[in-house]
Amino acid sequence: MTELIKATDRHFAATGWLKSHFLFSFADYYNPNNVHFGPLRVFNDDVVAPKSGFPQHPHSEMEIITIVLDGEVAHEDSLGNKTTIGAGEVQRMTAGTGITHSEQNNQDKELHLYQLWFLSNKKGLQPSYEQKRIDFLDAKNELIPLVTGQKVLEDVVFMNSNSTVYYGNFRDDKEYNFQTFNIRGTLLYLTEGELFVNGHQLLQNDQLRITDVDLVTIKAAKDSNFILIDVPMVQANY
Repeated sequence: MTELIKATDRHFAATGWLKSHFLFSFADYYNPNNVHFGPLRVFNDDVVAPKSGFPQHPHSEMEIITIVLDGEVAHEDSLGNKTTIGAGEVQRMTAGTGITHSEQNNQDKELHLYQLWFLSNKKGLQPSYEQKRIDFLDAKNELIPLVTGQKVLEDVVFMNSNSTVYYGNFRDDKEYNFQTFNIRGTLLYLTEGELFVNGHQLLQNDQLRITDVDLVTIKAAKDSNFILIDVPMVQANY
């Protein structure tokens, strides 16, 4: 099964300091047919205004991934972490039994980030934190793993989910075959450019959700940047 969701069909929410596009039900947006994709529960495309941000707030029983595309995040949490996450860096928080944190944009320019939440593969985990510079924004013609719970990959951020998040930076005419399994799902979200994925055209901020296939063929029609998420589709608590 393949579902193409156009950029205009994302849910848009805005406050004075935050502009967000929700790929799944979140906050005051609820669609019973769009709650999750396997263990992927949240994918928010956020732009945060200068000198503003998310105040201290709690989470539990989630793997929270932050991918910074432009600007930097000042992070503080109840574990005592106080860090800055810049463009090209990835952060993971295991909320587990409970964590509070704040995320601020202290700069004079907008902050652009993706925040993803995955259901943890085990409940009651101790909260934990990891941050890594991967410099994925400088890649050319690569599909780079950013965060994973699949032990076959090294030198990436770990999460407690049998899933992997990749960043693709393909030049015009690059073609790539992503090998998967029909018991898994693949979600692609196009940051910029134009892709053909299994014959479907994606333009900027379009997304494609694919299940029941063994191979995902990606061809760039122009220079393109995108997120690819590989997830299991069968688990009792989804």
